[in-house]
Amino acid sequence: MKRIIIDMDEVIADPMGEMIEWYRKEHGGDVDYDKMEGSWLLGFPEKDQPMILERLKSPGFFRHLPVMEDSVDVLRELNKAYEVFIVSAAMEFPNSLKDKLEWLTDHFPFLTWKQIALTGSKDLVFGDFMIDDHVKNLKGFKGKPYMYTAAHNLDVTGYDRINNWKEAANIFLK
Repeated sequence: MKRIIIDMDEVIADPMGEMIEWYRKEHGGDVDYDKMEGSWLLGFPEKDQPMILERLKSPGFFRHLPVMEDSVDVLRELNKAYEVFIVSAAMEFPNSLKDKLEWLTDHFPFLTWKQIALTGSKDLVFGDFMIDDHVKNLKGFKGKPYMYTAAHNLDVTGYDRINNWKEAANIFLK
């Protein structure tokens, strides 16, 4: 059975959308999507970036993120046809470990704990396919990499893209 490695943040979970919604509601501010190249954090005003980073580090932030549209249904079907692993870099934000595990258990109950890897580096994973939103995770991958489109990677070239989970279904569930 072929193996698919799937990232969590900005791929099946929406931390950027959650942060932008919170920022607009709590601080009345807006973001500049044109400045997000490389990191969506850069789209927030520079004076507020430390506050945004602190919120990312806080317990509970990753626990209640919105789910990317269609990801649950598509992953359920992928899980029947492939060996699916959710691999998320979590060590940068240690408080996210418990949050991410609980979030995955709530939203993707068909995945077992053996299919979840919360790590500091994705260099140690292997598979036939990887879906991720960061070049740093895709560049050393030995299988077929797919760039999941996000505001911070719109200028990245050299990878086949997946823009949403319906497109992923068309690629992997033909």
